[in-house]
Amino acid sequence: MKPAPFEHHAPLSVEEAVAVLTEVGHDGKVLAGGQSLIPMLNMRLASPAHLVDINRVAGLDGIEVTNGAVRVGALVRHAGLERSEEAYAALPLLRQALVNVAHPAIRNRGTTVGSIAHADAAGEMPAILALTEGVVEVAGPSGSREIPWGDFFLGALETSLAAEELAVAVRFRRFAVGTGTAFVEAARRHGDYAMAGVGVAVTVTDGVVSGARVSFVSVTDVPSVLDLGPALVGVEPSGSAWESAVDAAAEAVHGHVDPEGDIHATAEYRRMLVTELTRRVLPQAAHRAGAAA
Repeated sequence: MKPAPFEHHAPLSVEEAVAVLTEVGHDGKVLAGGQSLIPMLNMRLASPAHLVDINRVAGLDGIEVTNGAVRVGALVRHAGLERSEEAYAALPLLRQALVNVAHPAIRNRGTTVGSIAHADAAGEMPAILALTEGVVEVAGPSGSREIPWGDFFLGALETSLAAEELAVAVRFRRFAVGTGTAFVEAARRHGDYAMAGVGVAVTVTDGVVSGARVSFVSVTDVPSVLDLGPALVGVEPSGSAWESAVDAAAEAVHGHVDPEGDIHATAEYRRMLVTELTRRVLPQAAHRAGAAA
């Protein structure tokens, strides 16, 4: 199939883009990388009357590393962020997750902010924004605002972004010194959407765990973060400690998190995957925490 007819807009500034979005309202869609939007247009799962192409907007293609965060502009491609040595040094989790995003051709065009704004529960980057307690920077007709990750994701493919607002950047918060991270997912083929994925951050202080968090991919409609601190804080990073944390993750997924089954995996299989993937990533992250301490 081919897209339904639409009017193409090519603003040259954030202000101009916001003005167009304000004028067209819910009849408009923003085009950045287009790796999620274009297939939806082709299959007519989305039929906007207006396409607001922000690729000519200046100032949205930068990566900025500060003491507290890695800021990624709306036109930064996945591949650009993946290859950024400065971003990797500040927050290795970004590259650990990005290498799992689709295929190189898609990472060369797709944008990290676009992936987050798309809010697909099977996407890696929404889960990473959640794990880092990140924020989305937004520009609208009333000015700028910041939306914490927990307020941004409302449901599957649904965010709190208003129709007249533009996501201009996201900030991934950097972890404390002594934190190690790891990310792993299970897919039928590399590059396919994950049946389940797990990202984890473990902080080790003076030889014992002082904090641990885990986030999930393809498990819930919106990104979720589980605090593993009660099972790990104050203990030495070891096999027995990991089993306690894995049990806590399994209990959460079986009791409080309710994954849905689909053509890719049953709900029960997803629960099993989450348990096994958590078991794999915890020692990886702790090892890296020891190296980073």
